[in-house]
Amino acid sequence: MSTPNPTLQNHVSPEEWQLRLDLAAAYRLVALYGWSDLVFTHISARLPGPEHHFLINPYGMMFDEITASSLVKVDQDCNKLSDSPFPVNPAGFTIHSAIHAVREDAGCVLHTHTRAGVGVSAQRDGVLPISQQSTFVLASLAYHDYEGVAFREDEKPRLQADLGPNNFLMLRNHGLLTVGRTIADAFLNMHIFESTCQIQLAAQSGGAPLTEVNPQIVQGVAHAMKVQTGGMGGAFVWPALIRKLDRTDTGWRA
Repeated sequence: MSTPNPTLQNHVSPEEWQLRLDLAAAYRLVALYGWSDLVFTHISARLPGPEHHFLINPYGMMFDEITASSLVKVDQDCNKLSDSPFPVNPAGFTIHSAIHAVREDAGCVLHTHTRAGVGVSAQRDGVLPISQQSTFVLASLAYHDYEGVAFREDEKPRLQADLGPNNFLMLRNHGLLTVGRTIADAFLNMHIFESTCQIQLAAQSGGAPLTEVNPQIVQGVAHAMKVQTGGMGGAFVWPALIRKLDRTDTGWRA
């Protein structure tokens, strides 16, 4: 598979190159799991350093085409800071820049438009406490009402206030968003969020009454998650995901 840029490995710091690898892997994994929407969603990652620079996808490339070198470096206003034959999408970065601006812990922001995610986002009651997966989401979930395509600067304060300290955001009538300290954390969060929505729609489709989880269980779920991952969060599953990706295609490493 061809890439728009030659490899940048010898032209960026080791820290930036590793971040590029992880972000390219996240894009490929989103495609592999069927969460992409052609070219119309984004995953952003904050670069190390005080400059508040970010990596994002070249707008117009499919997620299964993304490579470490093709990712575009941008500033907080989505101005390109690295050469690329592809544009970037300032409108798509609006949501991401709003979150990065107020969440220093947001190393990665991942946004999807999946059928299951949009389907549940359109339901009045949102995420229901009916699965083990839902308990992890509900422990850190916020909602943001739909205001049209998210490109207006005046929406940012409301988006920031609605998200608050949470790591899962349901964008009403729009889709799902997760925040993570690392790319691995954001990806694991999205896997749980997407599974929650798929399970909910499957359970509802049966037409039988649903059994809800005891609210006290939701309150203790943060500790349960730490136990499940040995306190490592997304880093616990990330090496296995990279192995899975490499068995499919290693072109993302270019």
